[in-house]
Amino acid sequence: MGTNTMFDLSLPVGGNAKLAALHEAIKRHTRLQTFWQCSNVIAVDRLKINDHGPVHIKIVCNMALKLLRLLVERGVQPSVVKDHGMTPHDAEIIVVLAGCLHDIGHVVHRERHELFSVALAPPLIDELLEAIPDYTERERAVLAAETLHAIWAHDTPVRPLTVEAGVLKVADALDMEQGRARIPFERGSLTIHAVSALSIEKVRVRQGETKPICIDIQMSNSAGIFQLDNLLKPKLLNSGLAQYVEIRAEITGEEKKIVTHYEL
Repeated sequence: MGTNTMFDLSLPVGGNAKLAALHEAIKRHTRLQTFWQCSNVIAVDRLKINDHGPVHIKIVCNMALKLLRLLVERGVQPSVVKDHGMTPHDAEIIVVLAGCLHDIGHVVHRERHELFSVALAPPLIDELLEAIPDYTERERAVLAAETLHAIWAHDTPVRPLTVEAGVLKVADALDMEQGRARIPFERGSLTIHAVSALSIEKVRVRQGETKPICIDIQMSNSAGIFQLDNLLKPKLLNSGLAQYVEIRAEITGEEKKIVTHYEL
């Protein structure tokens, strides 16, 4: 882990000046970035499972922003707009904050990490929101509350009560390209979890033809269906966003052989 290099999420901030300020604050926040690194020490180095650190956070934050913007473009109103009279730009702040903080509970343990994430997040949320001077105390409180809800609801069985939380849940599941599945699996293992994870070649999110969002998934092997059926499908169906999303999965080219033999 021994590095002082600060990780850049490379967020497409667009015309959102508040998001640009948050992006800079995240880049400079040593404690948060150290928590990301410590999460990977627990997950990768100690538990020997797949990555839950900075790269995962970057993918989730960028996916969440894209999903949210596609929904807004097609007239879906974020919950912070509907319920609190704020703006879609504020909804972007929520999904990025929640994306940055949803897995920090791994610094305690993989088991019940969502609970630990919610416990660790409040002071970090306050510090990061201080970088955005335009917010009133009430608005910061609303953003903190909505962010904590999204962090807790990213776990598959928990039903999100906001659009923003649903967006985070789906974005978390979409980090599945080439062995990056969110179902933890031991590296180098010959299980259906590991084999199916290696089958997912590419995940692309774009505007749908019949729905606001289309998720295109390219697989090298039909074992990848296990990832879709056991990870993406349950999260999407329990996200509150299923009616806005179409999924297209296909095997591209000749089916790739992943396992040559198996002995028990």
